[in-house]
Amino acid sequence: METETLALAQEIDFSMWALFARATLTVKLVMLLLIVASFWSWSIIIQKTISYRAARREAARFDRAFWSGEPLDGLFDQIGPDPKGHSEKVFAAGMIEWRRSHRDDGGLIAGAQARIDRSMDVAIAKEAEGLQNGLPILATVGSTAPFVGLFGTVWGIMVAFIDIAEQQSTNLAVVAPGIAEALLATGLGLLAAIPAVVFYNKLSADADRIIAGYEAFADEFSTILSRQLDL
Repeated sequence: METETLALAQEIDFSMWALFARATLTVKLVMLLLIVASFWSWSIIIQKTISYRAARREAARFDRAFWSGEPLDGLFDQIGPDPKGHSEKVFAAGMIEWRRSHRDDGGLIAGAQARIDRSMDVAIAKEAEGLQNGLPILATVGSTAPFVGLFGTVWGIMVAFIDIAEQQSTNLAVVAPGIAEALLATGLGLLAAIPAVVFYNKLSADADRIIAGYEAFADEFSTILSRQLDL
């Protein structure tokens, strides 16, 4: 009897595709959802890694230009009022407001410093929103994927026990396929969640450091302009 059971179990295909194909419709939908979530997470991870690397390079390049000793008006004329770089946009926001704060006679309108600071703060907030866009999706996948996978597992095991009851057999060939199909859903849930959580933490920290760099630059730039206001 044991020999027949073992032989029958060995004849069953336990490959990933076979487990998916034998699963119930509900479990299949759960698996497909988790696979899509995993690919979506990885697309965000790759895109953010590339964009953060580019943002750091752009910030370093602009920082060298800013502290090169070139007049700020000349640097602004080079990059224009609508530059592409993140650091350049913060600088441009401050310079635009700086120029708008001058009266026709060359004097400055009252409250210029506060308006310049607010302009740069708004620019930083816009850049921060762009940098952090997509990260909540990683957080959502990381927190929900294990439970979605667990739902698929519970449903699959429930169906497996129903099959056992209907066939009135605890034969390994009857029990194993259903249990394996159900556990695959949990595996896919973890496969989607673990990278999402790890890279969410990393990318969030990277974004915070980049944004902190913009804020530090804005403070330094504001200090330089405040000296001009005091002259």
